[in-house]
Amino acid sequence: MVEHLKLGDIVALAAYFVLVIGVGIWSTFRPTRSGAMGYFLAGKSMNWFTVGASLFASNVGAPMFIGLAGAAAASGYSVVVYEWHAIYLLIALGWLFVPVYVASGSFTMPEYLHRRFGGRRLRIYLSVLALLLYILTRISSEIYTGALFIQLLLGWNLYYCITGILTVTAFYTVLGGLAAVIYTDTLQTVVLLIGATVLTATSFKEIGGFEGLQEKYKLAAAEYVYSNTTLYSCGLPRNDSFRIWRHPVTGDIPWPGALTGLSILGLWVWCSDQIIVQRSLSAKNMVHAKGGSLLAAALKIIPFFLWIIPGMISRVLFPDEVACASPDACYAVCQNRAGCSNIAYPLLVLRILPEGLRGLMVAAALAAQMSTLTSIFNSASSMFTIDIWPYLRKNPSNNELMVVGRLTVMVLTGLGILWLPILQQSQGGQLWAYLQATAAYTAPPWTMVFLLGMFWKRTTEPGAFWGLMVGLAVGLPRLCLEFIFPAPLCGSGEADERPTVLKDVHFLYFALILAAVSSFVVVVVSLKTEPRSPEKLRRVTWWTRHEEEPELSEDEESPGTGESNEMTIEEPHETDVGDEKTFSHSVTTRNNGCCRKAISWLCGFQQLSQTNVTKEERKAQRKRLTSLQESGNAKHFLNAGAILLATLTAFLLGYFDSR
Repeated sequence: MVEHLKLGDIVALAAYFVLVIGVGIWSTFRPTRSGAMGYFLAGKSMNWFTVGASLFASNVGAPMFIGLAGAAAASGYSVVVYEWHAIYLLIALGWLFVPVYVASGSFTMPEYLHRRFGGRRLRIYLSVLALLLYILTRISSEIYTGALFIQLLLGWNLYYCITGILTVTAFYTVLGGLAAVIYTDTLQTVVLLIGATVLTATSFKEIGGFEGLQEKYKLAAAEYVYSNTTLYSCGLPRNDSFRIWRHPVTGDIPWPGALTGLSILGLWVWCSDQIIVQRSLSAKNMVHAKGGSLLAAALKIIPFFLWIIPGMISRVLFPDEVACASPDACYAVCQNRAGCSNIAYPLLVLRILPEGLRGLMVAAALAAQMSTLTSIFNSASSMFTIDIWPYLRKNPSNNELMVVGRLTVMVLTGLGILWLPILQQSQGGQLWAYLQATAAYTAPPWTMVFLLGMFWKRTTEPGAFWGLMVGLAVGLPRLCLEFIFPAPLCGSGEADERPTVLKDVHFLYFALILAAVSSFVVVVVSLKTEPRSPEKLRRVTWWTRHEEEPELSEDEESPGTGESNEMTIEEPHETDVGDEKTFSHSVTTRNNGCCRKAISWLCGFQQLSQTNVTKEERKAQRKRLTSLQESGNAKHFLNAGAILLATLTAFLLGYFDSR
């Protein structure tokens, strides 16, 4: 299965790396790079195109090549609901959620919870939990699937592949911050779409278009499956392979769960996860934030044609490998007894693309992995630096935060490399079950806290906290059961003896149950506790987003409020009232010595002679950063675009479900 790159492939791959590193270095010379707002929010200077491209690229990692195409090879059309469902959620991000985040003046999602509810335990809990989930799920899945793709294509040593990718990725993330991430994401989106489009066109030619796919996929099974269809029934294509909306009980993605449980998970991923929201917060104004969401939503139509259809075609062309049904046969093909559908896309690249184009697709795979990793690195460093570090060290200076943010990226890179041996011990099927279960059993409580906090002013901090605790207590047992009782392997002949709650309750249904339980606790406790005063709810809910900017008290100050000339950091307190204090920290960089200049450039230190900012200047700057103003023509154009895209998506969901 392993092939070596030829000259044309090497040229394409080398050109890609030169471009990415060049764009990353160029972004470090941008004026928005200095200071925490420049590093973590790209100076709030991004336009709609770069925001939209980064939103799309941040979600399209190596798991898209491996996981989405593999799931389509195994079960058909149904997985497209994940992609097209996200279109509505991206519209909700731009039109409902981002206006509240911007109005509140928050850098991170934990910081928003702090401004909305007060106190500190929600902020710290979400920050720590998110960092753990990033390391154990997002980073690990990117590393595993990216390494699998490249190893299948090239046969390179796994450690060399991952260490090299992580090193290059961390290099420009550390130097340039979010601006570097967004600019390189834009480049990688272009490379990604070109490479995937070429492969889709080539594979369609091999199969004879949609008609050929529908005819041949229904027969795409390993040869030995037809000799014993009773034992290997799981190796046959599903009868509903070309249906999107599937049976509420027997479907692999039941339609009631897709409409309810998937919406809950999607709201967490697209509307309250730091990785995604941070890109929208970097937009220069609300028009560009909405435009970016609309562009990303439009791009989410494409994965059906670029990854799902090619995954199904791969099963047709290589059924003995992609559709293997015997644990022993699967192990011989891909060293995974759980199945080999994950190699569907790499096989297609290996066997149908000519020299040069294969190198382009390797570059596209690297682009996908690197764009997602950079997003994770930058978002994780933002949360640690802004939401956790000020509790560990009182009144950190702006330059100290810049160093901490960069060191956090480097630590995450090291943890990603150290995690690799553990991933090598895991089978691909078990890893995907782990990732899926982690989201379904941890995200719903957070989704409901954000929803209720944003749209119900009566929600209180104790209600949110105990809703999260009860949700965790309900979700963790189900998560543990997933690992204690794994599903029987295809073709093993083993009986399914898993507990009923695991075997008969789909994870999307469980996500709905978990959300309902958490919401009930939040509502009951909130009604029994003292609500926040109207003054403290200004600009932190949907209903109060246009109210006059409140005077920030000590517990509400956060990095970025005095960004132009200083970094204002305060130790948060439980109280919401008090005299405003300003801690000015800045470093004046002397003009002597090349070493000093190089260190200042590398760390992004602000080179300023002014050390104080007046209260009026801070207010004016904050008003600009939290403005929700939109021009009339742009607002009407964006609203029309959102309605048109939502209508088109509904048509596509109905059209391809009935083909």
